[in-house]
Amino acid sequence: MNKSKHLLFYLGLSILLSGLLSTLSHSANANDSWSPRYMVENFKRVGATQISPDGQWVAFTVSEARTEGEKSDFLTHIHLVKSDQSRQFQLTRGDVSATNPQWSPDGSLISFTSSRGGNSNQLWLISPSGGEAWPITAEDGGIGGYQWSKQGDRIAFSMTDPLSDEQKRRQKVKEDMKVVDKNIRQTHLYVLNINPEEETIVEAQRLTEGEFSVGNFDWSPDGTTLAFDHQPRPGLEYAPFTSISTVPSRGGEVSLLVDLGGSDTNPIYSPDGRYLAFTSDDGNHRWPGFDYLKVKDLSNGNIRQLGKTHDDEPKLIQWSADGSEIFYWELHKTSIDLFAMPVTGKDAQYRQITEGPGRFTGFSLSKDNSVMAALHEDFDKPADVVFSSVNNFVPFLLTQINAGYELSPIAHAEVFRYTSHDGMPMEAPLIYPVNYEEGKRYPILLHVHGGPTGVFGETYVGAPGVYPLQKFAEEGYFILRPNFRGSGGYGKDFRMANLSDWGYGDLEDMLTGIDLLIEKGMVDPDRQAIMGWSYGGFMSAFAITRTDRFKASMMGAGVSNLVSMTGTSDIPSFLPDYFGSEYWEDYDKHIRHSAVFNIEKVNTPTLILHPEEDIRVPLSQGYEMYVGLKRRGIDTKMVTYPRQPHGIREPKFIIDAAERQLKWLEKYLPK
Repeated sequence: MNKSKHLLFYLGLSILLSGLLSTLSHSANANDSWSPRYMVENFKRVGATQISPDGQWVAFTVSEARTEGEKSDFLTHIHLVKSDQSRQFQLTRGDVSATNPQWSPDGSLISFTSSRGGNSNQLWLISPSGGEAWPITAEDGGIGGYQWSKQGDRIAFSMTDPLSDEQKRRQKVKEDMKVVDKNIRQTHLYVLNINPEEETIVEAQRLTEGEFSVGNFDWSPDGTTLAFDHQPRPGLEYAPFTSISTVPSRGGEVSLLVDLGGSDTNPIYSPDGRYLAFTSDDGNHRWPGFDYLKVKDLSNGNIRQLGKTHDDEPKLIQWSADGSEIFYWELHKTSIDLFAMPVTGKDAQYRQITEGPGRFTGFSLSKDNSVMAALHEDFDKPADVVFSSVNNFVPFLLTQINAGYELSPIAHAEVFRYTSHDGMPMEAPLIYPVNYEEGKRYPILLHVHGGPTGVFGETYVGAPGVYPLQKFAEEGYFILRPNFRGSGGYGKDFRMANLSDWGYGDLEDMLTGIDLLIEKGMVDPDRQAIMGWSYGGFMSAFAITRTDRFKASMMGAGVSNLVSMTGTSDIPSFLPDYFGSEYWEDYDKHIRHSAVFNIEKVNTPTLILHPEEDIRVPLSQGYEMYVGLKRRGIDTKMVTYPRQPHGIREPKFIIDAAERQLKWLEKYLPK
C-alpha cells in the first residue's frame, strides 16, 4: 500500500468512527441547524503539537469558547496523548488558560505559560504524569517566547520591557503623554536556572539591552551561547532590518554575527555547534517578500546558500540529528507540508516528508528526528493529532477531539483547478451547497482571502469563524475560495504577480473561476456575492467599483483608500513596496486602485465589519467606505467591534459577525 493510500485508510477510519459518535451524540437533534452560535460554542480548536524528546508522547492544546454571562473568550489547556494511542488525558485545568507547552530535554517536565494568579504571562512547570503545576517566574512583564537549554538546567525567554517606576507614576497622575517614535518598549533576552527539586520562583538574569528588539533565538549545544535575531524596534515595519547576534548565556557582550543588509532571521545551531542555519532575503526585501535558506560556518565565517525551496519562504524547525539536513515547513499550494533540505549547497534538492490529501500544520520532531507529530485536517475532517515515522511517512491518527460535533454530513468540497483569462493556472477550494443537485443552478459566494499573500487550503468546512462555511453551504450557496495571483504557496513569481495590480489581474482570476462554473450550469449568474477580510475586505470594496455582478458585498477590515492607508497603518512601507512608489509620487495609480476614489461607480449594498483596535488596517478605512456609500444613497451598514485587533478574537463577536453576514445575504441574495 503506498503512502497516500495509508493516509486515506487511517483518515477514512477516523471518518467512520467520528460519524458513529456523531450519530449517537446528535440522534435527537437531527434537524438542528449549523448556526454560528452552535459552531463557535461547540467546536474545539486543537493547537500545535510538541512531541516528547523520546517520541513516546505528544503534548498539544485544546481551546474552547466561553460565552456564558460576562465571558467572551477561549479557554486553552494542555493535553497529552501517547504515540501508540494507549493513553490520552487533559494535563492542565482551571479557569485560566495554559499555553505554549514545551518538554524539558529529558522529558521529565513540561513547561508552559499562563497568567494564573492574576499575573501577566509567566512560566510554569508540571510533571507530565499530572499533579499541581508551579510557577518559576514572577516578572513585571509578560513572558514571550522561551526555550530550554540542551542540558535542561536553564530556560531562556524574551520579554517586552515593563513600565518603569517613572512611567507608572506619570500614568497614575495622568501625565502619560507620548512622543511618537520615542521611548519604545523593546523586547529583550533573559535566562534563568532550573532546579526541578525546588518549586520556587527563580530570579532571571537579563542578557541584552539597548535599542533593538529580540525575536527568535536558539541555545548553542554546549549551553554557553544564545544566537538571536533582532530588529531596530518591534513591529512588521522593521522586520526588513533584522540581523543575527550572539550573547554569552552567563552574560557578556553582544556580538553581531550575520548582517546581510536585509532580513536575516530564525537562527538554529547545528547539533555539533559548528554551523548556524538561518533564513535571509540577501538584503533585497520588499513586500511580499521571499527568503533563502543559508548556513554559516562558525569556524571560518563562510556563509553558503542552500537549495531552492518550493515557496521561497521556509520556516525552520530543527537540524537532523546527524547534521546533514534541516527540517522546515512551507506553504505548498493548498496544503502545508514538512520538508528536509540537505546542507550540501545551492544545488541541493529538498525532500518532501508529509504528503497526501488535506493540510498539515503544527509540526514537531523527536530529538533523534526519527518520528514526528503534526496536526492534520481535510475538507471533511477537523484538525487532529497524527504521528508517523519521518523517513517513511505513514500518519497514524491519535485523537478525535471533535467527535460528536457534526450535526449532519459536511458539505462536499474539492480543489477546483482552472486557467485564468491570460493562461495562468489557478486553484480554488470549492464548497458545494448541501444536498447539491446536478443540473440545478445555485447562488455563489466569492470568498477572498487576506494578505494578499494568504492562501485557502484543504481545511475543515465545519470549523466556526466569521465566515461559517458549513452554514453557508447548508443555506444553499456555493463558496468559491480562489488562490489568485499574489497568493502564497505557489512560489515567489506567483506571489509577486499582482504588484501594482491590486483589483485587476487578481480580480479577473476570480471572476474567470465564477464564469466557468456558470458555463457548467452550476451557478446562477444573477445571484453572486463577494466577501473577505483584510485584503479580502479590500477586494469586497474595490470589486464593486468595477462590476455590478455582485448583488451583495461584505467588507471585513478592508482597505478602501491606499493614500490614507499608507500614513495610518503600522506597516507604512507595505503599499509603497507593492505599488512601486510613494502615493505622492504617483497619485493616479493609488486613486485607480482605491474604492473610495471610484465610489461613484458602486451600486452594490455593502455590509462593513471592522475591529476598533485594528492598527494593520485602521478603523478609518471602514468609515471612509461607509460614509461614501451613505452619501451616495447606497444601502450600507457598518458594525465595529471594541477591543479587537485586525482579526476578531472574542467568541460573541465572531458569532455576531457571522450572523450579520447571513442576514445580509438573506436580504440581498435570496436562495
